[in-house]
Amino acid sequence: MSRPIVALIYDFDKTLSPRDMEEYTFLPGINVEPGDFWGACADFSREHRMDGILTYMYLMKRMAKGSMQLTRETLRELGRGVEFFPGVEEWFGRIRKIGDSLDVDVEHYIISSGLTDIIEGSRIGHEFKAVFACSFCYDGEDHPVWPSSAVNYTSKTQFLFRINKGILDVTNDRDLNAFTPEYMRRIPFSNMIYIADGLTDVPCMKMTKQKGGFSIAVHPPGETETADDLLLQGRADFSVETDYRAGSELERIVTMLMRRIRASSDVSMEHALQVQRAHGRRGEHVPLDIPLRGGIDGETEIE
Repeated sequence: MSRPIVALIYDFDKTLSPRDMEEYTFLPGINVEPGDFWGACADFSREHRMDGILTYMYLMKRMAKGSMQLTRETLRELGRGVEFFPGVEEWFGRIRKIGDSLDVDVEHYIISSGLTDIIEGSRIGHEFKAVFACSFCYDGEDHPVWPSSAVNYTSKTQFLFRINKGILDVTNDRDLNAFTPEYMRRIPFSNMIYIADGLTDVPCMKMTKQKGGFSIAVHPPGETETADDLLLQGRADFSVETDYRAGSELERIVTMLMRRIRASSDVSMEHALQVQRAHGRRGEHVPLDIPLRGGIDGETEIE
């Protein structure tokens, strides 16, 4: 029987990185102050009644003219200048090893309103099973011409279902929307840990919690108000500092949750085997190769 998979799902900006990714290399490269850029985005969005994510993508493209040759490769190179909270760069491999010691497989995912090319070009871009974020489509000379994906706070939730069902190809909507019995879903929601920093992550945090998973609100040192609000309002399970170093509170909580997921998987499997045995005593055939999932709360399916 395969080991349970634990999905650690992260926002990017202000969750893994202290600032918005555009502020490290893109904005300095076009000589624009962050406050001026985000102010222009807010004004443009209101004036044109335009989604904020589409607005910043459009203004990146427009404001780069004459200052920066914006291409897919340029964006990936910009990603190398992104900085991270303490311990982030060593976090992913170490958590995989901890998961291995607990007999679970750990996969890391990103769901972000930032740019896929910057994230994948960063020093941690190779750590993720999948990156769900904003992206451009490019012309024959590799220049951005139109958004191919724009991820805002409400559209983020669809990617939880992609992870749940194992449908990571964003062009495959048919299988995503098709009915899939719980026992056939690759990663149960109860095996998900969602780590994020702010109000734009609330729909994903709340959905993860409601479906049996766990949400962790992270905050920089001393800036606890938003994360504490999310905890006290029942939108997150924990409020933790953005310290990804070995021995940190975040590592301790994630390890605890992975241990719980392992134990829940064992209990669920024992329950399923008991159900199989009871069917067998009545002469009823239940296929033994079904990857049984669920639990003792009635959600186990053996159809």
